[in-house]
Amino acid sequence: MVLDFLTGEFIDVIEWVDDTRDTMVWRYETRGRAIKYGAKLTVREGQAAVFVHEGQLADVFGPGLYMLETNNMPILTRLQHWDHGFRSPFKSEIYFVNTTRFNDLKWGTRNPIIARDPEFGPVRLRAFGTYSMRVTDPAAFMREIVGTDGEFTADEIAYQLRNVIVQEFSRLIASSGIPVLDMAANTQQLGQMVAKAIQPTVAQYGLTLPEFYIENISLPDEVEKMLDKRTSIGIVGDLNRFGQYAQSEAMLNASGRDGGMGAGLGAGMGAALGMGMAAQRGPWGQVPAQQPPQLSSQPQPGMIAGPGGGDAIWHVALDGAASGPFGKADLGRLMNEGRFTRDTLVWPPGQDGWKEADEVPALAQLFPMLPPPLPQR
Repeated sequence: MVLDFLTGEFIDVIEWVDDTRDTMVWRYETRGRAIKYGAKLTVREGQAAVFVHEGQLADVFGPGLYMLETNNMPILTRLQHWDHGFRSPFKSEIYFVNTTRFNDLKWGTRNPIIARDPEFGPVRLRAFGTYSMRVTDPAAFMREIVGTDGEFTADEIAYQLRNVIVQEFSRLIASSGIPVLDMAANTQQLGQMVAKAIQPTVAQYGLTLPEFYIENISLPDEVEKMLDKRTSIGIVGDLNRFGQYAQSEAMLNASGRDGGMGAGLGAGMGAALGMGMAAQRGPWGQVPAQQPPQLSSQPQPGMIAGPGGGDAIWHVALDGAASGPFGKADLGRLMNEGRFTRDTLVWPPGQDGWKEADEVPALAQLFPMLPPPLPQR
């Protein structure tokens, strides 16, 4: 019983088998027990062991197997006066430090960063990304960050590192002079600049950042919407050609509908015509009137204006001259007078040249009661 009690009072094997993903420092439990002189210390790859004796940082051990004796613990030997022949057990705190990489740590700007863009002027930017960190100086990390914490995790230092990163990122973005629209192509360069700028600060903590990435730099939503509109205008390009394309699309869509083809064609033509005219506005906002083409086989003594109306879009060849524009009611009156027949040449805006009225679907409905032309003898 006495032997078992004495055996339990001394520590002869010291090691740490870590199965967690976020523990950076773990204190070996020595409360109520003394470390046996000559005990075995096992430090695995990716670890370091730090001895703290009576509040003072003593020895630091890297990966390997150690016998805790005079030749392996120079600082602790002086503190314990083993150099005078003492070989008694000793009491020290032992901290195991994880020196592997801690990956996929997040950073981001909580508030927008004000930067001056050469094209847009003052803009507000947000950014986020990831980084990795590693303990490279266990002694400095214990002194500056951990202190007497018995179990220290990566989350406890991530907040401080995030503040350092955002501060340096804000300073670099404000002074880089890189246009906002070019930042997406320069995230790697900016990331390297930020990592280099914050390295002296994190080195004081005993840390290094092996990897640093900027995943996204974004503008406020309202600014991005304006950029989308600007991009859309650039894609449209020549508004005149775009208006012509839209006009032909409207006419094709109208002619493909079942029933009411003439009405659909007229509506589609009107919409396309409006878009084309909007694309051709003059410098003072006026829309130049679309003129009918000249009659190829008829002289042009002058224009005979029609009475007009809300649907006045038809130009008619009367007495060898282009007259109009007329509405359908006006065309019905001319028909009653015998001046408008199936063979009369007509032209509405958007039509390719003059055509006989009977060939225009929108006017064909005016002639169902008229007899066909008499055969030639």
